Amino acid sequence: MYRIGDEELEEIKKVLQSKQLLRYGDPSRGHLQEVVNFEREWAEKIGSGYSLLMSGGGTSALASALIGLDIGPGDEVIVPGYTFIATASAVLNAGAIPVIAEIDETLTLDPEDFEKKITPNTRAVIPVHMQGLPADMDRIAGIAKRHNIKVVEDACQAVGGSYRGKRLGSLGDVGVFSFNYYKIISCGEGGCIVTDDRSVYEKVLVYHDSGFTFLSPSAKEVEIPIFIGLQLRANEIMGAILRAQMRRLDGILSDLRRIKKTFVEELKDTGVRFAPVNDLEGDCGVVVGFQFDSEMEARKFARGEGVNGWLPIDTDKHIYSNWEPILEHRVGHHPRMNPFNFPENRGLRMDYSRDMCPETLDILSRTVFISLDPDWTDREIEEGVKACKKALK
Repeated sequence: MYRIGDEELEEIKKVLQSKQLLRYGDPSRGHLQEVVNFEREWAEKIGSGYSLLMSGGGTSALASALIGLDIGPGDEVIVPGYTFIATASAVLNAGAIPVIAEIDETLTLDPEDFEKKITPNTRAVIPVHMQGLPADMDRIAGIAKRHNIKVVEDACQAVGGSYRGKRLGSLGDVGVFSFNYYKIISCGEGGCIVTDDRSVYEKVLVYHDSGFTFLSPSAKEVEIPIFIGLQLRANEIMGAILRAQMRRLDGILSDLRRIKKTFVEELKDTGVRFAPVNDLEGDCGVVVGFQFDSEMEARKFARGEGVNGWLPIDTDKHIYSNWEPILEHRVGHHPRMNPFNFPENRGLRMDYSRDMCPETLDILSRTVFISLDPDWTDREIEEGVKACKKALK
């Protein structure tokens, strides 16, 4: 999270004064419709027909998206080996089995390995826009279309980013966002899906809120049969904070991109190799990435005085080889609730090992990220560039 202050406080104050914190309510009786308005504004910003805010973060939004697409037992879903464990655990929450694929040097899903891993059981793929870096959506979407595979865009770390002029999240069948504390904009926690498919939207709507049919006046508009889901309902304070945060979003991205451009321009003559980006204009600018020939060189640069670099290989649960509960098939509170034990999933690919994606481990071990801050002063930017130049020598 980068910026928060008086604007958010004022929005929260209005909600508290209304005394109506539930997302459902009558505007004629003073209900502010903060969640409804955020969902409408977010759908417009992303360029999608429908948007749904929920509690529980990106994890709940990912699972909801898969359920909205009817993914479940008997299905395989391809996920990249570099993403937070939630991407893979969401697949298991839907009752399906995650199949782990390689990334390429863009730090996102390798389209070639994605296609190699497709079988008749593959129902969906989840490209992840890690560290604000767009995945190769042209190739991924093209492959998915040829094989009749659904695309769930995980834009949790790339809120507001774009690819070829379209906002991330709007290029797949469903887009997923996270608004937790560590994201570009935040309400502390919270997740969101966007889609153009009314049927998918309705399934997610019902799944995310079992009380929806009793509380919402719009329940009569839902055409699908009502089923039992969870309680992941957003509240009015979340909506109020996010409406203020959304107004900050483009400014945050503009400053991040400006700072990243400065780093690249100032360092390009040093001979350093930058991590390639699938869309430079759409990159959020959250990090500037460097790639070296070996882990030793990468660590030496990262440790340089004032560089403040870090290697993605060190980021624990963001690397498949550290997903112990998944690698060891430990899911759920009861053996019969564990998707790895479902009879429908017998024969699916669940034979994981820590060295199953060697390219991913190699790339992560010789990449260095420097996290950028949109509020850095010109002097702080200059000092950061100078530190990098010194370390690169």
